[in-house]
Amino acid sequence: MLICPVEETGHIFRLRLYPIPVFRNEPDPGNAGVGIIRIPSLISISANPNAYILEEILQNIIQAFQATSWLERFSVLCGIVQVLLSKNNKVSNYFFGILGITTGMMVLFHAKLYAEIALQIYYLIMSIYGWWYWVSNKQAKEQPITKASKSEWMVVLGIVFIGFFIFYFLLKGITDSDVPIWDAWVTSTAWAGMWLLAKRKIENWILLNISNLFAIPLLIHKNLYLFAALTTFLFIVAIFGYLKWRKIMAQELIKSQNA
Repeated sequence: MLICPVEETGHIFRLRLYPIPVFRNEPDPGNAGVGIIRIPSLISISANPNAYILEEILQNIIQAFQATSWLERFSVLCGIVQVLLSKNNKVSNYFFGILGITTGMMVLFHAKLYAEIALQIYYLIMSIYGWWYWVSNKQAKEQPITKASKSEWMVVLGIVFIGFFIFYFLLKGITDSDVPIWDAWVTSTAWAGMWLLAKRKIENWILLNISNLFAIPLLIHKNLYLFAALTTFLFIVAIFGYLKWRKIMAQELIKSQNA
């Protein structure tokens, strides 16, 4: 414990060791194991340890960002642009998605994360397919947004559950993953969401956010705070993406009825 007197108020706080601003230290009196830290009165100190925990997490995020390469930052930036364009129903979202995936694969290769590269290859294939599917309609500039049919939901369930078991056994059998169930679930739901996005089904946002919801604590568990922050951002954007697509669906329905 550290005893921190605030000179003007005389209050004493017993605080756990957290990274806080220190302006002047005094020696440990009599080697008693207690140090004195004087902190200016303009700094407000909270007795709630959660404030320091949040500060530590924020500092970890900043340090993680500073430690990333320009290639990794470019990949993350492309991912942000991709999801924003997708939210606004723009086919160009796939261009930035492909840029982000390919540069991200280079980062993963240097980090020797070969299993993650295989996952990114799937995303790359689905992105190329989605781009082709969107621009193949010669009657309209953009494919209409629709809801998934019963048969398409069967495909989604197949991707989620079959993909989950395949990825789980691969992780369990040929990798040293300590979270194979968690990782497999995040991946399989993301696969299903990508397939629905390529088909321009509004439910893609639901599947992608199920994946994001489980991915955020997984990334924090792995101390990947920068990517956890990015995934949180994507989770929020996906909510607005769903609302935006639903509005576009209503507008397209009105146009078709008036035609």
